[in-house]
Amino acid sequence: MTNQETGKRGEQLACKALEKKGYRILEKNYRCGHGEIDLVARQRDYIVFIEVRSKTGSAFGTPEESVTEAKKKKLIATALDYLSSHRGLPENWRIDFVAVELDPAGGTPKRVEIMENVLG
Repeated sequence: MTNQETGKRGEQLACKALEKKGYRILEKNYRCGHGEIDLVARQRDYIVFIEVRSKTGSAFGTPEESVTEAKKKKLIATALDYLSSHRGLPENWRIDFVAVELDPAGGTPKRVEIMENVLG
């Protein structure tokens, strides 16, 4: 699988896992001048900004380890941009993370783990 295919497969699996937990996906791949957020969702009275990291091997660490401090700052800035440009949203918001580990051959999921409020 190419990196792009791995990322797309990971986002598909993340959406399914999130929807099972009661998240309602509002937007995919929100972009602004600060960066990109993979998924924007609503869960109960929260707007949730979700970073999805997908990997097919552990040679370069786990999906969680691939989120740098710079990426965290971009996520926050992008989330704030989204909140300021969309009206009628709940006041509460958070950033969640979905780690996806796939079998390199066929993209079969080995792990899909949702971590809530990773920057809180």
